[in-house]
Amino acid sequence: MDHYWTGGAPWVHHLDEDAQRPSFLLPPSGTSYVARLDGARMGDEQGVHEQMSAHLRFPAYFGWNWDALSDCLRDMAWAPADHYLIVIERSALVLRERGTLLGILDRAGRHWGHRLDQPGRSFNSLLL
Repeated sequence: MDHYWTGGAPWVHHLDEDAQRPSFLLPPSGTSYVARLDGARMGDEQGVHEQMSAHLRFPAYFGWNWDALSDCLRDMAWAPADHYLIVIERSALVLRERGTLLGILDRAGRHWGHRLDQPGRSFNSLLL
């Protein structure tokens, strides 16, 4: 794959620093929303929700649980864009049981990538 700004799978990426190439990192044309989160502050579920809510500017009705996180990531009406990218720096420090979070990020990517009403949109996550 030449870059991660696509609507196709995979939607969650983990790159070593050596694998980062400028062509991979450049966004396509259109509006982009990039949120940079700190994995060191995501050591538990509450920290995940705090980072996501703060950096993605979730609305006040965010429910502070996994289902609410999934719902918000598949909506994003308050931050309209053609392409969404979540960058989690220091991802090795994200909560030990990260399967739930990665599944939610994957489902959000699939949702945005398969929208028939708005083709060409993307939602990807990059773990550094």
